[in-house]
Parts: sequence; structure tokens; C-alpha cells
Amino acid sequence: MQYSERYLHLGERIDPDSHVICKYRVKTSAMSMMEAASAIATEQSTGTWTDLVTLDEDVFEKYGAKVMEIDGDVATVAFPEDDFSIEVGGVPQILSVIAGNLFGLGDIEGVRLEDVSFPKGIIEQFKGPKYGIEGLRRRLKRPDKPLVGTIVKPKIGLSPQATAEYILECGRGGLSNSKDDETLVDQVFCPIEDRTVAIAEAIDTLEEEGRHMVHAINVTTSGHRILELAERVQELGASQIMVDVLTAGFAAVQALAEDPSIKLPVHVHRTMHGAITRNPQHGIAMLPLAKLSRMCGGDALHIGTLGVGKMRGTCQEDLENRDACLDASLPYRPVMPVCSGGLHPGMVKKLVDIAGFDSQIQAGGGVAGHPGGVMKGAMAMAQAVDAAYMGVELEDHARDHPELAAALEKWGSL
Repeated sequence: MQYSERYLHLGERIDPDSHVICKYRVKTSAMSMMEAASAIATEQSTGTWTDLVTLDEDVFEKYGAKVMEIDGDVATVAFPEDDFSIEVGGVPQILSVIAGNLFGLGDIEGVRLEDVSFPKGIIEQFKGPKYGIEGLRRRLKRPDKPLVGTIVKPKIGLSPQATAEYILECGRGGLSNSKDDETLVDQVFCPIEDRTVAIAEAIDTLEEEGRHMVHAINVTTSGHRILELAERVQELGASQIMVDVLTAGFAAVQALAEDPSIKLPVHVHRTMHGAITRNPQHGIAMLPLAKLSRMCGGDALHIGTLGVGKMRGTCQEDLENRDACLDASLPYRPVMPVCSGGLHPGMVKKLVDIAGFDSQIQAGGGVAGHPGGVMKGAMAMAQAVDAAYMGVELEDHARDHPELAAALEKWGSL
């Protein structure tokens, strides 16, 4: 295919306040990097694989994408702000431009969207989180320490009452957070209304005991029902809601965050992201997805486990995701970065040392797999976070904390 090199503007200055700027990592052997970058800019803006008699110079100058830089295998492409919908918060259309047909171009072996930055005009279309880190800390009366949580395990199969009992034990063990797993919404063995009521009663019991905890109920469902379902679990006493952002869509997060009837923080799970982010030479890195999740209003977001847990990802990539949650240059509340996936108490201090105190560390198997049971598993996680917060080595803290000692004996430490 022949793509026009008219889209090359190498070395020219563009106004970042009037363009969406994307970085693409490109694998190409059939084309040069200049040809491949031209193909991306052409395909995603005003052109196609051949010359167009309908493309006049004025349209090309106003709306054509511009290849600004080629650095090794990374091409920087700037899209004029006017290429994007004037509809407030149009993430679906944004993605159709910056992450659309380019992935299917046959002459390019691989393309990965590594990063994106937005101009002020688009940033201002979004409201960001309602609560963010500060709001979550205020709800939990936990001003400084990392949040420490669990994911109910097994992820499916427990009844509403068994789920509530699990959460009660975790709260009594010292955890601040818990959540449904990503596959649990409203199955026959654990109806969402019954589960919400049972969990709300457990959290009320914890409050009466002087303990503060929130649980994220998974409301991921059809687009036309998600707001209704969130309102219903809120009525039934939910303290937080959760959305699987990639299966439900960014617009689902935005609808929940911006609707005035929803008064609960939104926990954003990134399930399915591996299908999009895992290949280093094709797809979309987690960083653009993290930025969009914050723009749309997520209050807490899974960022990875800094190269420590069971999920693939490098420490550097996950730190970039964390930084996107906290970036003070944006007019949004900071998002609570969530580390989750194959974690146990022996990993906590290393995670906190890397990620800092503004983090939420979650363990499912690392709680439910404790040899002493769920409550002692929760105690071990809470003790590990306390040690990290105080700057004490885990092995030293374990000497007079048998729950932590048992966890370290079973799983070791980093």
C-alpha cells in the first residue's frame, strides 16, 4: 500500500494545547519507520491507502495527523484537537482515533500505543474522581498508612452469608478494604442484592466495634443497566462499587462517577487488560488506560504489582501507572493505586518501599491461604503493612506477631 509522506512533520513544533499526542512503538520490516508512521497518521486522520480526490488542502491542513518525531522504533504522532468529538467526555471516539484501525494494518507487523497526552480542552471535558485518595482515606479514617485489603476467595461459589462472614473476619483481622472478584456480579449462588445486604450488615458490625472498612460490590453489567444496579446496591448499603473497566467500557465508569445519584467511590478493575497490554510489540500499554480511567472518574485503580506478584508486568511500567494516578499537573483528584494479584505478607514491605504509602495492597490467596485461616491471614497482612509503615523489617516484626511469622514460614519474604 502507498501511504502519503505528506503527514511527516519531523522536527516541526506543534502546540500541545491543541493536539492529542501519542507515542507508538512500531515493529516493521516491510516498510521503513517513516512509511509506517505515515501510515498510522494517514489511516487515523484524513487519508487512506491511496490518494483521495475528495481530500482538499484545507481539510488536510486542519485535520491531518502529524508525525512529529521518530526515535528508534517509537513514532510520535499529533492529532489536531478538532479531530475529536465535541461531545463531553467522548472516550469511545477518542479511542477510535488513537487506537483504531492502525492495529490491523497488514504492512506493519506490530504497533503498541505506549502513551498519550491530552490538551487542556479535552482534559476539561472530564471531571475525574469524586473521592480519590483523600476521600477514601477520610471514609476509612486512615490518614497515612497504606490501605490493606482482600479479594474474597474463592472468587465464585460462596453464598452471600459466607461472603459476609469472610469480610467480617478480615475486618476483625485489621483490613481496611475488601472487594468482589472480577467474575462475580449476580450469579444464582450469590445474588447481588442478598450479598450487598449481608456485607453491609457485616461492615455495620465492624463499625460498632470501632473498625472501619469498605467493600467494593461489582456492578459490571450491561451499559443500559449499570447505573440502575449501582443505585440499587447503594440503597441496600454498599460502601463502594467496582467496575471492570475494559469489559464494561470507560463510559460506564464515567456514568457512575458523574451521576449525582451515586455517592460511592468507584473501584476500577482492569480485568482483560493482558489481552491488550501484554504483548510489548502490539496493543496498548497500561499507561494510556490508566490515564483514561482517572479522567473518567475511577477512585481506585489496579496498576499491577511492581514486578512482584503473579501478574506479568515490569516494575517500571507499574510505576508509570502509579504516577498517572498521582500526577499533580492534572486538574483531578489523585487516584488510589491498587496493587493486587498473587500477593502475600512477605511481599508487602518491598511493595510499600517502591510504591509509597499512597497505595492499596490486596491479597486474596495471601489471606485465605494462611495456615491459621482467614482472620489470621488478614492479621498477617495488616501486620506486614504496619511493619512497612514503621520501617521495620518483616522478620523482626514477626518475632512477636505469630500470624505474620506463620505467613512468612509458608510463603517466604522478598
